[in-house]
Amino acid sequence: MNSNPDAGALYARPSSDEAADSLPLQALKGLDRTLRSQLLRRLADLRECEIVIEDAEGTITLGNPVQGRETLRCRVRVQDPAFYRMAAGHGSVGAGESYMEGHWQCDDLVVLVRVLVINRELLDAMEGGFARFGGLLLRAWHLLQRNTRTGSRRNISAHYDLGNELFKLFLCESMMYSSAVFADPGETLESASTRKLDRICQKLDLKPGQRVVEIGTGWGGFAIHAARHYGVQVTTTTLSKEQRDLAIARIEEAGLSDRIEVLLSDYRDLSGTYDRLVSIEMIEAIGHQYLDTYFAKVRSLLKDDGIALIQAITIEDHRYTKALKAVDFIKRFIFPGSFIPSVSAMQSSVGRVTDLKLYNLEDIGPSYALTLRHWRERFMARLDRVRALGYPERFIRMWEFYLCYCEGGFIERSIGNVQLLLTAPRCRRSELLQALQAGSSTVSSVAPKQ
Repeated sequence: MNSNPDAGALYARPSSDEAADSLPLQALKGLDRTLRSQLLRRLADLRECEIVIEDAEGTITLGNPVQGRETLRCRVRVQDPAFYRMAAGHGSVGAGESYMEGHWQCDDLVVLVRVLVINRELLDAMEGGFARFGGLLLRAWHLLQRNTRTGSRRNISAHYDLGNELFKLFLCESMMYSSAVFADPGETLESASTRKLDRICQKLDLKPGQRVVEIGTGWGGFAIHAARHYGVQVTTTTLSKEQRDLAIARIEEAGLSDRIEVLLSDYRDLSGTYDRLVSIEMIEAIGHQYLDTYFAKVRSLLKDDGIALIQAITIEDHRYTKALKAVDFIKRFIFPGSFIPSVSAMQSSVGRVTDLKLYNLEDIGPSYALTLRHWRERFMARLDRVRALGYPERFIRMWEFYLCYCEGGFIERSIGNVQLLLTAPRCRRSELLQALQAGSSTVSSVAPKQ
């Protein structure tokens, strides 16, 4: 998969808001002009891009192309000078909130995010000055979102209980809210999601009759697939009542109620021992303070010859500690109490509190960019239905920003997505061979079922 695709090819441009483009530009006053000048100075050295900024003061072009590299282009239209005040007072989080309020537009949010990731040192500079004080307030707020048992229920509910009908609008039929695995950028989300589920099941070496525990039910996508196609018994848990209700309904519809048990329970309260354990993009919700607690529980739930697969969004190792101390748009508006682990942080925790061995690791991050593109396109194509469900414009713009924010990060590899396969001491799983296709970057780690 191309790590630097053309913005108009593999990664389609977000739909622009034509109605907003016709709104008048509000005049800037003295303070606004000062803050505008400060922001433009900080962004003056942007590289690998050409960004046109339009406001009531006129139009200015920022960016310095770099020979031999793609020049990313987008246009930003500042309709309300409150954008400059919010960016100055709360940095990148304030800029994101200003987008939610409709203060500014961009004809390609994904490209804008990519530019800011490439120029991360300039983005970091936005967190200085007055924004430093706003950052302190955000960190104080984030500390109150700690994932105690009560806090975890509140944080999970804040996102996953937004309404099942909302998630149905942009997820595929399997209702998997995690990265798919694409063999080809042109294939469907449904096909790529099924491939992801089969890869997980086959990496776990599932056999009929085995008992599997899942930390993080979602809407039952993995449990249904594993029980139906691999003949296992699944116990799965979630803290979201909305998720549990729909998961149970889907399991009943599939005729698998005798093979799948859905709990409404904190992972820390799970008991028993199982042949296999799976946790798909749930670890980000536990909070970094509970990383050792999480992996200790993973180990306690596994038999001595058991296997666990953890799929996790990851951050670069060298940025992990700094990121723990910062509150970004995602922590503030999308997933309260969350964090993004690094591979080394997870592996260190495994070594501290368990005797598990890292047997296999695969990064599927490029597929997440494509997954997010599909989600974004589906969401934006069904805005009339989103509005019919009662979601306001501020929410719609927040969700659009969230999807673009994540997509841009995965395209530029500032965040990744890994599957860690962990084995207990008595496990003797056969070697997991990777079949590399000649002349292609597509990797298949698991042979298809015979």
